[in-house]
Amino acid sequence: MSRTLRAMMLLLILASCGGGHEPPPKNMDDACSIAKQRPKYVKAFKATERRWGVPMHVQMATIYQESRFRGNARTPYNYVLGVIPMGRQSSAYGYSQALDGTWDDYRAQTGRRSAKRDRIRDATDFMGWYMNQSRKKNGIALTDTRNQYLAYHEGQTGFSRGTYKNKSWLMRVADQVQDRSNIYAAQLANCKSVR
Repeated sequence: MSRTLRAMMLLLILASCGGGHEPPPKNMDDACSIAKQRPKYVKAFKATERRWGVPMHVQMATIYQESRFRGNARTPYNYVLGVIPMGRQSSAYGYSQALDGTWDDYRAQTGRRSAKRDRIRDATDFMGWYMNQSRKKNGIALTDTRNQYLAYHEGQTGFSRGTYKNKSWLMRVADQVQDRSNIYAAQLANCKSVR
């Protein structure tokens, strides 16, 4: 094995270690369990709900789908010849999987210059801002998890063009996000750790 290839492999191993980020909560199918394990998540969800009107269960279902509650989540690498990494599939990062350019727009428009994608409060605030943009541009209710997710995945312009309609896999994922949102909503209604 060449020295360059060994160095690249070592760099990949070190980068995958993530350093310093807490693991995702256990039992991510139970909103109350998540809330009990991570009170700071609840504070972030509530702050976003107050500021932007996006319900907690919509935020939680979207974050589950995007990052599985991992603050340092990234898209996979693209590989050449099956072994040589050639950059990631996109610049998406953090809990919300926000792209670099969209994150920059959010920070500029909200004045939150020090916001970080791997901080739950910033990630949820970003989602609230973005989903409000989808409401304004495409008329998607903040409670409509399925269509909010489609606009989140495809972008507001892509959503308005209907780019998702030719992606049966994405339509299935959006249905799953809606189902999870419904489950989380029912669980949160009976959850003492959220009150």
